[in-house]
Amino acid sequence: MAKKMIEKLRDFPAVEELLQHPELKKYVSAIPQPAAVSVIREIITAQKTIFKKVTKPLAKKRLIQLITSALIAAKRQEITRVINATGIMVHTNLGRAPLSDEIFESIKKSVTGYCNIEFNLTNGKRGNRGDAAEKYLALLSGAESATIVNNCAAALFLMLNTFANRKEVLLSRGEMIQIGGGFRIPDILKKSGAKLCEIGTTNITNINDYESNIKETKTALILKVHQSNFVQAGFTEETSLKDLVSLGNKYKLPVIMDLGSGVFINTKETLGINEMTVIQSVRSGAELTSFSGDKMLGGIQAGLIVGKSEYIKKIKRNPLFRTMRVDKVVFSTLERLLSYYLDNNYDTNIKLWSILKTPESVLYKRGKDILMKLNDTQGISLEATKSLMGGGSLPEVEMPSVGLVFSTEYKANLLSKKFRELTLPILGRVEKEQFILDLKTVDENDLPYLLDSINKIIAGLK
Repeated sequence: MAKKMIEKLRDFPAVEELLQHPELKKYVSAIPQPAAVSVIREIITAQKTIFKKVTKPLAKKRLIQLITSALIAAKRQEITRVINATGIMVHTNLGRAPLSDEIFESIKKSVTGYCNIEFNLTNGKRGNRGDAAEKYLALLSGAESATIVNNCAAALFLMLNTFANRKEVLLSRGEMIQIGGGFRIPDILKKSGAKLCEIGTTNITNINDYESNIKETKTALILKVHQSNFVQAGFTEETSLKDLVSLGNKYKLPVIMDLGSGVFINTKETLGINEMTVIQSVRSGAELTSFSGDKMLGGIQAGLIVGKSEYIKKIKRNPLFRTMRVDKVVFSTLERLLSYYLDNNYDTNIKLWSILKTPESVLYKRGKDILMKLNDTQGISLEATKSLMGGGSLPEVEMPSVGLVFSTEYKANLLSKKFRELTLPILGRVEKEQFILDLKTVDENDLPYLLDSINKIIAGLK
């Protein structure tokens, strides 16, 4: 690569040559070589296309820079740990509920090597996958039985397909929500084979709306969906789960409650709002209740279903059940997680609840300590902020928090980029053209790194 400029197409270096380039070697070695080859070829192809159009010489140094950036970007597509300073506790884009080191350490020996995932150690025969997790889940919820699939959308799909294929499902117009990633409840319902029967209006749905739409041979079940990712206010009315169960009993129709987020403890004291718990749904008489494992439960991605034994058995007999089953990692994690709830030590061993219960005064002390140790505090202040639950949970709840706020003299988007580009990325948020590092979601052990990173980035901008 003696020539500094690319003046003709044949001047473009070969892929093999670029793989050995001293400035690229460490970036090439960071990802599998076939992936590196693919990245380099894409950049060369793109630059050749541009070159043909503009016929303008291209500096080889610039080509190396473009390939370097592309290789770094390719590496950063891999899953890596980040520091969440957004203040959003169940952040869908960041893996939702954070898992504690305690859970990971406790399951490590169970999921490495071989395990008894489908082997009965008592009789030496084939066992049932997830027996312990399902029993713990049933115990915790007060339900007759329980089962677990790979996510809550799968759980809903499976319940509808099992009990309402080619039949009508009654669903309030006010509960036809869209969940993350553009998935809509009516679309899931349609794909399951069930037929949607829209009930009431967007803001008003009463018990008479349901009863007047029940058809003896066509209606299969009543579905209630928790409005977990939005809030209705003003002139509104919805039918309670208890009333729907009474109606279902009258017409011998099962009632399914898609609780979405799923919580097992009273949230009034911690969050200032009474969120329906899984236990309350079961006690209200719903035949089945579904919810997520990685939202307010504080665990791993899974769709949890609790309810009456006869219904759970039918779900497990559905041929589609196997396509949605989970592995040893999920079952082991849920066993440990549910044990914490059953032993009533969830608030110390489940990271989400540990974060939720961290008082504002502690956050203020942490923030003040960082501010005192900063090399340059100009344009940086410690202010009261509001954190959110996120993940389609409790959209109306804002929790008091404390954040390091960078004034508008710093370009918020530039700061956001600089913090993202760190070896251990730090993700904050931008509000009113100010960059904020919200301390509610920052692990205490990460505070020294946060301090060091702020000092380095601010020094680099001066």
